[in-house]
Amino acid sequence: MNTHQPVSIVMIEDDEGHARLIEKNIRRAGIFNDIRHFTDGTSALEFLYEDPVGPAHNGPALILLDLNLPDMSGTDILARLKSDGPLRRAPVVVLTTTDDKLEIQRCYDLGCNVYITKPVNYESFADAIRQLGLFLSVIQVPDIEE
Repeated sequence: MNTHQPVSIVMIEDDEGHARLIEKNIRRAGIFNDIRHFTDGTSALEFLYEDPVGPAHNGPALILLDLNLPDMSGTDILARLKSDGPLRRAPVVVLTTTDDKLEIQRCYDLGCNVYITKPVNYESFADAIRQLGLFLSVIQVPDIEE
């Protein structure tokens, strides 16, 4: 990832089991960046935009986003992130159980960078996350905009 400034990984995932599996397999892939986990959109957006140590004020971020959250739609969060603001260039990886073609198209239209459907099978899910970790190890993340 970005070698100039540490890239924070912000995971917005309401399922604790999925969150643990995602983090475990990202670590197995050799990614040791800070991972901030949020179980709802409201607290994630507060951190992203309002917290003085959050990415909007303090450096680049990569966002792992579930679409099915308890308080708001992940697509609403995606639209906010990709609107004209300091995080509009932050890579967003959608990780969700939704495999509806219209929803996938909507996320790409809103600006997501990668859309991954969570497999139902544990081993398939773990394998998908390991591959995501390998992907994360080679991507470049832009700095925030001033």
